Amino acid sequence: MAFKIFSRLTSLNLQIKGQQTAFRALCSGCSLSVEHDRQNRRFTVTPGSGAGGHAECAVLHYKFIGEKEVDLVSTYVPDTFRGQGVAALLSQAAMDFLVEEHLKAHISCWYIKKYIEDHPMKTYKELVIP
Repeated sequence: MAFKIFSRLTSLNLQIKGQQTAFRALCSGCSLSVEHDRQNRRFTVTPGSGAGGHAECAVLHYKFIGEKEVDLVSTYVPDTFRGQGVAALLSQAAMDFLVEEHLKAHISCWYIKKYIEDHPMKTYKELVIP
């Protein structure tokens, strides 16, 4: 149930910023933001720092394989982020991008395949190229 609330909060807090889209969610009292970098074809989550150096970020990579088709290639979450729902947040942002842009997807990433199985929304399943 907590994840459903988390997912709804993420969807409700969609913000558009020029060429980038930011998805925001609350997680254990901290705010996480997914940035969509269209030019580099990736979604990223960077820790809400406070630690003066360059922090490693979680990333979901995709590539276009046709005019209206993408391949969701890979998801990487650093050890410091694991177990906090960051990969799910990245996956949801990518699937929402597909819905918004009317795209279909080939899923190469095992985690995103699992995410879609665990969240059997008809809308998401219809976007997957077998």
